Amino acid sequence: MTLSSHETIIKAEHLVKRYGDFYAVNGVDFEVHRGEVFGLLGPNGAGKTTTLEMLVGLRKPDAGTAWIGEFDIRKDLERIKEVIGVQLQSTTLFELLTVEEILKMYASFYPKHISIPELIEDMILTDKRKSRIKSLSGGQKQRLAIALALVHDPWIIFLDEPTTGLDPQARRTLWDIVLNLKQKGKTIMLTTHYMDEAHVLCDRIAIMDQGKMIALDTPENLVKNLQSDSAVEFRIDESAPFHLEEIKGVTQIGGHKDVQVLYTDNLQETLTSLIETASEKGLKLTDLQTRTATLEDVFIHMTGRSLREG
Repeated sequence: MTLSSHETIIKAEHLVKRYGDFYAVNGVDFEVHRGEVFGLLGPNGAGKTTTLEMLVGLRKPDAGTAWIGEFDIRKDLERIKEVIGVQLQSTTLFELLTVEEILKMYASFYPKHISIPELIEDMILTDKRKSRIKSLSGGQKQRLAIALALVHDPWIIFLDEPTTGLDPQARRTLWDIVLNLKQKGKTIMLTTHYMDEAHVLCDRIAIMDQGKMIALDTPENLVKNLQSDSAVEFRIDESAPFHLEEIKGVTQIGGHKDVQVLYTDNLQETLTSLIETASEKGLKLTDLQTRTATLEDVFIHMTGRSLREG
């Protein structure tokens, strides 16, 4: 089947996965377009991985369904396996094989496969092609796991928390690989709880929390919907009679745990007003910082919690 460049390649309708009375995924709907990087962003336990696992056939939905191209995940799983590649959070590899050996072994499982030397080069593993898997670093193992998912040249690549546990340099190397795959026309669906990763990689982001999808848009539009360019964070004695509504230029008020967050389009006015008001009331501001509004702020605004709190 050939897909046009703007065609929907994944469509989920009312997906539900429950365990007893607990809903891990509760009525999720979304579409993924061909050639885009689509992200599921949310804290641990939000339902991101369970959603991905239903799409690739690792878990059966309790209600709803989804399509990969024209294939129904409930009826056409064998056909779906031919057109998808999957990198899971934890991949068990044959530690005594070399990089080249395991890729050739996986390639033998398919009627056709892409060039192994080119795949090794694309994953920045050329220097390690003769090395045993047990000697690879965490980042190299993640890149090898993605290579294994790509060996049969799938339409769609599913990446589940691809950079969890990696150091900053390894994360950025993997980001470059994802963007390179997009440039080659691949459709990529990834889960992450890193807001910077979602912002850098994703064309559109679905924010998930407690099994539900609470927002879906481009990273820019999600932040723009806050109607604020900047955020001012600080801590203050909660028992003090201090009304944040008094601060000038504030468009929205947020916060998580004991941190207060003021959103504003006029940073200088808001900062000056905050400091003056606190001084007048004899209150001490601590951990005061200013920054540009981010996807983290979108999540805090919608849930009252930080992504990092889980």
